[in-house]
Amino acid sequence: MEEKEYNNIYAVPANYTDSGKLLGGMLEIRNTVEAIILVALLGYPELVWLPVSTTAKVIIMTVTLIPLGVLALMGIGGDSLMQFFTHMIRFWVNRRNLHYRRIGYRYDQTKNGNKKKPKKKAQKRKRRSGYPEG
Repeated sequence: MEEKEYNNIYAVPANYTDSGKLLGGMLEIRNTVEAIILVALLGYPELVWLPVSTTAKVIIMTVTLIPLGVLALMGIGGDSLMQFFTHMIRFWVNRRNLHYRRIGYRYDQTKNGNKKKPKKKAQKRKRRSGYPEG
């Protein structure tokens, strides 16, 4: 009998991943909401409390709000700004210092998880080696 070859290649439509996004898949909903909140929180004080002329307010708001809004809409590394900042805070809270073994250093065997005490000769050799104990 002859075996038939099956073609497992399928055409994926361009709008396949557009669900849950705005403007034809360009903006994620979470990023858009965060951008609106950030621009409103920074824009309102600039609009109301700056004691400068209207032209200066427009220039200041253009210089500060547009980059902030674009950054919030794009996100950082595929995450929204709040996700990125929570990742950074969790990293700083949970960070660890890694210590690598030094080459040529004779470690105390009881501290490395071995329950057996090293032989007396190894201890004497360790003291004579010039390395600090510990």
